[in-house]
Amino acid sequence: MLSAAISAALAEQGWCIVPDYLNAAEIAALRDECLGAHTDGAFHHAGIGSGTAEIRSDIRSDQVYWIDEAQISPALEAVLARLEALRLTVNRELFLGLFDIELHFAVYPPGGGYRRHLDRFRDDNRRTLTIIIYLNKQWTPADGGLLRFWPEESGHPIEIVPTGGKLVAFLSDRFWHEVTPARQQRVSLTGWFRRR
Repeated sequence: MLSAAISAALAEQGWCIVPDYLNAAEIAALRDECLGAHTDGAFHHAGIGSGTAEIRSDIRSDQVYWIDEAQISPALEAVLARLEALRLTVNRELFLGLFDIELHFAVYPPGGGYRRHLDRFRDDNRRTLTIIIYLNKQWTPADGGLLRFWPEESGHPIEIVPTGGKLVAFLSDRFWHEVTPARQQRVSLTGWFRRR
């Protein structure tokens, strides 16, 4: 079972990559939904920090659209069901106490990136497990927008190509990462499992 494999990788090293978490039809449906909302003006510039987030385009330049679980499409509902199965498995195997997920679509414009950071706020430790699912049609390393990820604090980073359908999961407070400048529009579904 995929959730068990992800949980085992998280237990062993704290992160994992699943190249084909979504199939082509699922990628297309979510991408269309994301870009439709973007065209309709539903997105806003992402900020940094919690509470009243500060807009700092020199640090991050993506736009986001937060998912309201009360108004989700069938495509999102299917992904949320799979993520819920993952939450239950991780809680059973790793005792992380995850109780919900916050999700947003993210769109990076050409030239956009996000400087090196952790996914946990200084004054709020609820974000525990980061989930990124890429929705890009076709992507190569030459397109930029790579997830540069430091699996060890003092080691060399690895660069993850944001290929459509790929899932990346990691413990939010442990792993520094950044998004290198993208050369074309870059799309993802990003979220955090939280504990109380």
